[in-house]
Amino acid sequence: MFQLPKLNYSFDALEPYFDTKTMEIHYTKHHQTYLDNFNKVLENYPKLQKMTAENILKNLANIEVGEDDWIKIKNFGGGYVNHNIFWKNLGNKKQIDEKLIKEITKQFGGLEKFKEQFSELAKTHFGSGWVWLVKDNNKKLQIYSLANQDSPYTLGHTPIFCLDVWEHAYYLKYQNRRAEFITNFWRVLKLI
Repeated sequence: MFQLPKLNYSFDALEPYFDTKTMEIHYTKHHQTYLDNFNKVLENYPKLQKMTAENILKNLANIEVGEDDWIKIKNFGGGYVNHNIFWKNLGNKKQIDEKLIKEITKQFGGLEKFKEQFSELAKTHFGSGWVWLVKDNNKKLQIYSLANQDSPYTLGHTPIFCLDVWEHAYYLKYQNRRAEFITNFWRVLKLI
């Protein structure tokens, strides 16, 4: 069965940008619930238990389960994997990926232009979901948003990093100020 990934930082490590209480609730309650529900639905599918969570999502279109369980696997599996990616790319110690910055600069005309485009998409995403930087099937960088717990893996894309724009990711500190949360995301993203 799948488990929560170990964070490489404490809940208070991203202060003052991501507050301790939100980090703790987000990880121990929201992420844990996605994981628990994902594991529960997989109890009936031993073959799926042998796959990685990412491969389950990559092969979601071909997984033969009942419609209700398919939706649960998509939602809970997506919630589990999306959060894994989100936590992995945050940190209080920057680990700048120079190769990624060069690719972003080439693809989007500069790092600041990229950040503006990504941020604008995050600000204007309606409702709950995620904003992604991915590599598509042609190894080209793309920015897009997906609703709810949908995953780039189901599109055949490889996620690089993401921003959780569900209200539970920021509401305790920022209330309805999503734009401020997005600005501060760049301060704790460790890759660029």
